[in-house]
Amino acid sequence: MKKTLVVAFLVGALTVVAHTEGRVEGPRRSQPVPPVEAAAKVEVVAQVAPEEAANISVGADISYAFGMVIGSDLQQTGLTFDYNAFTRGLRESIEGQGTQFTMDDALRMVQTAFRAAMEKRAEASKAREIQFLTENGKHPGVHTTASGLQYEVITEGTGQKPGAQDMVRVNYEGTLVDGTVFDSSYTRGEPIEFPLDAVIPGWTEGVQLMSEGSSYRLYVPSKLAYGEQGAGNVIPPYATLIFQVELLAIVGPANEDALESSPEDAAEEASPEDEPQDLEAFIDQFNDEDG
Repeated sequence: MKKTLVVAFLVGALTVVAHTEGRVEGPRRSQPVPPVEAAAKVEVVAQVAPEEAANISVGADISYAFGMVIGSDLQQTGLTFDYNAFTRGLRESIEGQGTQFTMDDALRMVQTAFRAAMEKRAEASKAREIQFLTENGKHPGVHTTASGLQYEVITEGTGQKPGAQDMVRVNYEGTLVDGTVFDSSYTRGEPIEFPLDAVIPGWTEGVQLMSEGSSYRLYVPSKLAYGEQGAGNVIPPYATLIFQVELLAIVGPANEDALESSPEDAAEEASPEDEPQDLEAFIDQFNDEDG
């Protein structure tokens, strides 16, 4: 009788995760927003009979490759390990020996360690964001609104200003504070149209400050963008986003089709609020939030 072995990621298992390049098309509010393609998860599956499993062996190179894949994912967590204990747990689990903990206890311990690492990283990210916005707000020409949005006027237009429910046509480029470009209509070679009430709050507010023909630089705090979740592997948690925006035209009131393309409740459905029920799901969530 055949048994399917799903090689799962950790402690005798392997999950190979292929991260796709995130593609962003407009600062949509629904998650992932901008539309970030989810990481493509590939599970390595082998078909073996139970009586044959103990007779399958791999050489040093393949064994090393397994260690590389597991280590690569664990390296992203920022945790440091006692390698003697790590390899002992690995060996005892693979060989079916008695282990120091039950699997349920081990899962709880690993999840606790991951959660602590995530919280530590989040605190560091929040501190960096506060420092950036504080210093940036002191620069000449940078204005800060009551919400915390910061902006600079590059060119002031003479046209009308849009309302919160208007459809607008814009050219823009979005970067992280380190200069990394995560999206650009200029790269795609054409402007984009979207309703202002279907994008992140920083855009809804910032573009309403602009007249047609204007060019602004918006500094959008994470609380007005993607917050503690970030967006896929493109925008990390607690990331201030910098957009250079040209308001080309107010197209008109938003139509129902455009609004349906990025409903607000889609963000709630896509937000991973539930606690993961197994280690693999928890690791996937951790890596997604790590970017």
